[in-house]
Amino acid sequence: MILRLAIGSLLARALTVGMTVLAIALSVALFLGVEKVRTGARASFADTISGTDLIVGARSGSVQLLLYSVFRIGNATNNVTWESYQDIAARPEVDWIVPISLGDSHRQFRVMGTTQAFFEHYRYRGGRSLDIPTGHGLDDLYDAVIGADVAATLGYEVGDPIIVSHGLASFTAHDDQPFRVAGIIAKTGTPVDRTVIVSLEAIEAIHVDWQSGAHIPGQTTPVEVIRTMDLTPSAVTAALVGVRSRLQIFSLQRWINEYPEEPLLAVLPGVALGELWQIVGVAETALMAVSVMVVVTALLGMMAMIFSSLNERRREMAIWRAMGARPATILGLLVLEAMLMAAAGAALGVAILYLGLVLVQPWIDTAFGIWLPINPPAAREAWVLATVIAAAGLASLLPAIRAYRLSLADGMMVRI
Repeated sequence: MILRLAIGSLLARALTVGMTVLAIALSVALFLGVEKVRTGARASFADTISGTDLIVGARSGSVQLLLYSVFRIGNATNNVTWESYQDIAARPEVDWIVPISLGDSHRQFRVMGTTQAFFEHYRYRGGRSLDIPTGHGLDDLYDAVIGADVAATLGYEVGDPIIVSHGLASFTAHDDQPFRVAGIIAKTGTPVDRTVIVSLEAIEAIHVDWQSGAHIPGQTTPVEVIRTMDLTPSAVTAALVGVRSRLQIFSLQRWINEYPEEPLLAVLPGVALGELWQIVGVAETALMAVSVMVVVTALLGMMAMIFSSLNERRREMAIWRAMGARPATILGLLVLEAMLMAAAGAALGVAILYLGLVLVQPWIDTAFGIWLPINPPAAREAWVLATVIAAAGLASLLPAIRAYRLSLADGMMVRI
């Protein structure tokens, strides 16, 4: 009986009730959308590098090593000698190892020297490998494979020349040895998109006539001669390591951290990513706080709507009291109306959210590298919806109590 009365009352005030339901729906969609983006961003952040068991570099901090080796942010405190790199590669626990050499740039994009093994073993987003739909890999000494953001920002296509600059903020360019765009990597949503990748030998080649970070005056070695030289590097910046068995990770990590020839550091990418997220993840707390305030504002608006309608419904309440309606009936009616509005708003908000996900998921993945999975509402989201409905019931208690008191005072005639 009360349910039929509540539904009829809501339908009689369809316009104001509809606006309130829409406000709740938009706030719920925003709240759940922020939660989706937060969890998607965290998962995408954690999946920046996957399948790599250890990152090795000069001894510093784990976050610093992660920043310059994976995210290309900052610089290494020191390099790893080629002899040390070969010692690590020769360990029986090592299944594969990928060297990384950093230091140069191209128009504010980092240049990374590596080997073909990088394209074979680098994984992201749960095991996805790099794809080069346009062009090919590092076949020639002066081939360069560029990320999707580099190509889009600078308008590069396969075959275009690239001049690498010395250092990160240097006006000195290695213009005597230009590279050629050999391939463009498909969008990954990782720092690879903003990287120019060349071979380790190419990094050595462009520094043949350099010493102590400066070009030797008057010395220019012809490219033909450089191609015949031994371009084995003397050092690398870092290395990505995969082990044969997960049981061997910690023993290899301990051996590297205690390496006697030079101070080295080996970190687990997942642990370092977790530490980094604790630093940069403060924004997610702010986002959650804003979305909670939006939901609270919508509920306050609903409570204000109920208050504003009380004066119009005083005669209705008085008639119900005269017909023998108990106090619990008046209270329950208004609380039930509020909870029905909140439930309708929550359901509409979920529908808006999933419709939005279907429309923007590919664009967000392409533009920002954040994958938002379209999964049924999880237990956490169900609890959020239940909390919104329960909060709506609580918010309606104050106007419900006021309506009951007015009905007692008014009787059959509303006093103005």
